[in-house]
Amino acid sequence: MAWNDLLVAFSLYLVLEGVFPFLSPYKFRKHLEKMSKMPDQSLRQAGLVLMVCGVVVLYLIR
Repeated sequence: MAWNDLLVAFSLYLVLEGVFPFLSPYKFRKHLEKMSKMPDQSLRQAGLVLMVCGVVVLYLIR
């Protein structure tokens, strides 16, 4: 059962990752250009915030 849940989560991740470039490729590309110019520390902080938010949402759902 755990592998099934992991595959479902990964599938949803792929769907969400594909929504933005599908809906607006121009804006997505511009956003990636801005992110490539950000300092590493800012990207790490954003990643940490997203991971914590994900863990909190998982905790609330389960």
